Amino acid sequence: MDRRIFLSTALATPFLAPRFASAQEIASVLESEDQLHSIQVLRGDELLLAEAPRGRGLDAAANIKSCSKSLVALMLGRALERGDIASVDATLGEVAPGLIPSSTDPRVRDITMEDLVTLRAGLERTSGGNYGAWVSSGNWVADALSRPMVAEPGGRMLYSTGSTHVLGAALARATGQSLLQQMREGLGTPLGIEIPAWTRDPQGNYLGGNEMALTPRAMLRVARMMRDDGSYDGTQVVSRSWVEASLEPRTTSRWSGMGYGYGWFLTRSGYGLARGYGGQVIAFHRDRNLAVAITSDPLRPARSGGYFGTLTDLLDGPILAMA
Repeated sequence: MDRRIFLSTALATPFLAPRFASAQEIASVLESEDQLHSIQVLRGDELLLAEAPRGRGLDAAANIKSCSKSLVALMLGRALERGDIASVDATLGEVAPGLIPSSTDPRVRDITMEDLVTLRAGLERTSGGNYGAWVSSGNWVADALSRPMVAEPGGRMLYSTGSTHVLGAALARATGQSLLQQMREGLGTPLGIEIPAWTRDPQGNYLGGNEMALTPRAMLRVARMMRDDGSYDGTQVVSRSWVEASLEPRTTSRWSGMGYGYGWFLTRSGYGLARGYGGQVIAFHRDRNLAVAITSDPLRPARSGGYFGTLTDLLDGPILAMA
């Protein structure tokens, strides 16, 4: 693995010279972790690190997996700002009653947009061991909403792609635009990035919460925009108030122990984080002026106690030390 980028950066930039050990640590991870495909670190406007030792490089689209959930959450903020949805307290029965099967629990109508975006809908999860059966069903929205209530809506966090898929379908009804159109207009155009079409359910709804693809460079632009309070190159892409609301902890993940806001994980060290299966990461640290994008093998698991733990240590250790 070519380590020249670390050597040249550390030796040529006085600010980074005392942090040469951090560069060596990152180089070691790049060399030893064969699951890692690419990593980029931006401090302010300065690109400190851009390496793709594996995978298809920084300019080819990568499956961002559940990082998609964080982008769906941004589309909720857009819909609120445009007045397409009245508030996060608007219920599914108010926003998209046509999505609700007649045989569901009566409490489903009262699930709010906030319940969906914070993964607290109360419905049995469609992720994990339930995912295969869910995507094999003939109607993903109806299947997700017909599952038994295992918690009160607005209660504990139940990580479920079904919740963000229902949110995406509700957004499409409320805005009159497909989730793809919303993403392209709300993120693609202002960030100058391409958002390819991705998986749709049998009814034509784009999968809300998985299987989107972005290039690693596009992921870094999303991270930079979030770091900069929703602004990118002078354009307010996402309202500052929505960014602030998104980074307020609303619940806690039982798996990682991280806080969770409106679609973004929140670490104790101060990162806002989008996390996808296999080790896909869009991260930003506003206090340290950092934006980070990481892609990994999308076919291999990345558990908090394993590879994702390594990435967390990387973010909290040598990358934070670069700020």
